[in-house]
Amino acid sequence: MGEIQGDFIDGLQEIFPVGLDTKSRGYESSTVVGDKIYVIGGSDDGTFSIGVRIFNKSTGKWGVPTALGTKPAQCKGHSAVLLNSDRILILKRDSTPDDCTWFLEVDTPFVREKKKILETEVVAWSKGVKAHAPKPIVISGPSGVGKGTLISKLMKEFPSTFGFSVSHTTRAPREKEKDGVHYHFTERSLMEKEIRDGKFLESASVHGNLYGTSIEAVEVVSDAGKRCILDIDVQGARSVRASSLEAIFIFICPPSFEELEKRLRARGTETEEQVQKRLRNAKSELEEGKSSGLFDHILVNDDLDKCYESLKKLLGLDGSTDSTTTDESFVKNVELPNGHSISETNQNILIHCATTDLGKANELFVLDVSSLKGGAPGRTRGLNMYAIDTFADALEEQEED
Repeated sequence: MGEIQGDFIDGLQEIFPVGLDTKSRGYESSTVVGDKIYVIGGSDDGTFSIGVRIFNKSTGKWGVPTALGTKPAQCKGHSAVLLNSDRILILKRDSTPDDCTWFLEVDTPFVREKKKILETEVVAWSKGVKAHAPKPIVISGPSGVGKGTLISKLMKEFPSTFGFSVSHTTRAPREKEKDGVHYHFTERSLMEKEIRDGKFLESASVHGNLYGTSIEAVEVVSDAGKRCILDIDVQGARSVRASSLEAIFIFICPPSFEELEKRLRARGTETEEQVQKRLRNAKSELEEGKSSGLFDHILVNDDLDKCYESLKKLLGLDGSTDSTTTDESFVKNVELPNGHSISETNQNILIHCATTDLGKANELFVLDVSSLKGGAPGRTRGLNMYAIDTFADALEEQEED
């Protein structure tokens, strides 16, 4: 970890402390990473801007990088600390507990990959959260195979366990389809821009329209403590498999191609030309789904009820037990007085709370960043907060074991 720089931030937070005694000018922080200085924030009206500038010490020039991911909202100040030479931890002032911790990735594998693709300087934002999310479930299969019905049954029986990732599409809504419920219906130019900006986990052109799963759509479900279900085609599943998202991949196939054609025609929602196009795509998807090794599990939907029971068994569900709880941090709520200083050691950030007018004694807290998972362009999960006494007790217990 590198030198901590930033402005003085005070205030009270329920989950993460953000009052840090640091050095800065105005509302900027500058963090040195190799031969580059990353300057974050800075404004004349006393608010923290989300802008990022880079000063290259070897060339003596300034530059503005392409910033991917969802950016943090403005606040009244921040502090910054370099973690592992590849990301900067940002602690925002006067923010809600679920919005005060952010990461700016500057040299992670994701950023390095995007630099090669875009051929320019790149940084990426991700939001820091406490809990580890359960693995999402990717369910794929050709049109008409019944995967939508299976997902609906799963969510109806386990409404508090599963959440559905709502995909984006550029096609027009069908009768009774609602925006934000069945799909996020959007304009092609806007979706193409957001794909370029790295806001999509996967995207594909299907039947002449763009379809895709935004990273935010998946993370919103996980933030709510639910296990995300992604209903995407084989092409999309391949993109997700190649991404940093750890998921369980399930392929649903029909008992025969003839049965699939029968089901497609029974829907009565497409023209003959559209049916023929879906059948051609289905042949390719069935070949890929069964033979490519892309999917962890393959289920045959011959009988809907039997297939559904097989799906529940595969996910470890018995109708009454929720096996997909999130991993909460050890200390859920920490209240800190104004006035803090910070130091660092290994993967722990030590926060010292000075004595206040209320007569509270000095207190120490540890922000443990050793179990971070995920990252840009979604969430960085696994932040843990400990009171120093509790942290010491936990270490003693580990040594005794």
